[in-house]
Amino acid sequence: MPSSPEFLAAQGSPEPQDQLEPRPDKPEEACGVFGIFAPQEDVATLTYFGLYALQHRGQESAGIATFDQGKPQCYKEMGLVSQVFTDASLHALSGQMAIGHTRYSTTGASRVCNAQPFLADTPSGAIALAHNGNLVNASDLRDALIERDHALETTTDSEMIAFAIAEAVGDGYGWVEAAIRAFKRCQGAFSLTIGTPGGLMGARDPLGIRPLVIGTIGEPTEGQPTQYVLASETCALDIIGADYLRDVQPGELVWINEQGLTSIQWAEAAQRRLCVFEMIYFSRPDSMVNAETLYSYRQRLGRRLAQESPADVDLIMAVPDSGVPAAIGFSQESGIPYAEGLIKNRYVGRTFIQPTQSMRETGIRMKLNPLKDVLQGKRILIVDDSIVRGTTSRKIVKALREAGATEVHMRISSPPVTHPCFFGIDTDTQDQLIAASHSPAEIEQQIGVDSLAYLSWEGMLEPTQQDPNSFCSACFTGDYPLDIPAPIKRTKLKFEGNREKSAVSAG
Repeated sequence: MPSSPEFLAAQGSPEPQDQLEPRPDKPEEACGVFGIFAPQEDVATLTYFGLYALQHRGQESAGIATFDQGKPQCYKEMGLVSQVFTDASLHALSGQMAIGHTRYSTTGASRVCNAQPFLADTPSGAIALAHNGNLVNASDLRDALIERDHALETTTDSEMIAFAIAEAVGDGYGWVEAAIRAFKRCQGAFSLTIGTPGGLMGARDPLGIRPLVIGTIGEPTEGQPTQYVLASETCALDIIGADYLRDVQPGELVWINEQGLTSIQWAEAAQRRLCVFEMIYFSRPDSMVNAETLYSYRQRLGRRLAQESPADVDLIMAVPDSGVPAAIGFSQESGIPYAEGLIKNRYVGRTFIQPTQSMRETGIRMKLNPLKDVLQGKRILIVDDSIVRGTTSRKIVKALREAGATEVHMRISSPPVTHPCFFGIDTDTQDQLIAASHSPAEIEQQIGVDSLAYLSWEGMLEPTQQDPNSFCSACFTGDYPLDIPAPIKRTKLKFEGNREKSAVSAG
């Protein structure tokens, strides 16, 4: 992933702050990864479409590396997938396999040097690596690599993983063993696609915090190898007509080449800890988890929310688009009609052309515009998936009242976000998380709603229909699945212990 604020702080050399735009009032996923081994296909174009499907996971840079007879070619730039690549640039990326990456930056510089895939030279040829996640021991790993004279070009933990693999190859290990030796030096979250001259790899950390799935593409042909696809989500398989096979398991490495797919359990099987925010918000609603779309899970969240926190209102609406499934579920459970009360401009993304401060004060209208004739004289209940700082929620509530709503109530289909993430989600420091220092009643007053309620922690996990212990929910509880080094914790945790799991069930 890009340079993490905790890593930069630990180094004492922060990068220039190139992000002029106010931070969005949502957690941001760090990136999406893709990989394909398909000698019979145009791998660059298929990777392009796979990244297009994963665009929601990163909107600042994109890159593709292909391997043609073991030699890599790479093209990466700042911008959306559709802006970075052209027919000509894709045509120049020939080969039998490819990896791709689409990325958000964390707080810090947004620069093409941090775009992925990363290429690293080894005595056996160059490798290309794409990473989703965040290492918590990046500082120690960097020091160890520098001690062995590796010339790191960026401050990203992703580059460190690539160089750790290159170092092991230089020590005489083969591709798979070199990767395993590198992974065992890494602590934290990582889902990886790695291209080498000998084949394609996909791997997850022992807890499986970030997702990675396997698919197959094309009809089996006699004498030809099976063609495989790796991706952060199943929606990237769907867009290219690939069939979902299974997830890469926590602590598993898959090695794909002409001989097929080989599975290696490189780390002892541990209890899975998939980020629950993947379920609630990050992953696309049409992506599959546990044999169903996340749309279905998010509808169940809405139903549970209606059971826990009913309201006497005239209509239910959502903050588009992420709040829609839960709002529909709330409507179905409560019997209160669902309506669209806000229209989203889906062409508004991050931009380097900034409005003036006075424009920013009415900035919510740039992305969301209320429907006055729907809202006029109505008691409204609006459903969203989360509140991080509360700034956007306050503007939405104000806009709904100005459009004629007589009451505005809010329901959130997750518990209060009280702790920052250290595993690949770009969250604020704890003092910027409104629920870390304010009760639901206080937040209700701050954002100006007539009532506010959050889903309980149990209500979030039970609808997964999986073992509740198989998810990381540290952003709601502060119970991190890995020990976080103290210097890194201090960069984000500002008031430890003020509001633990008891606050999660508030509402």
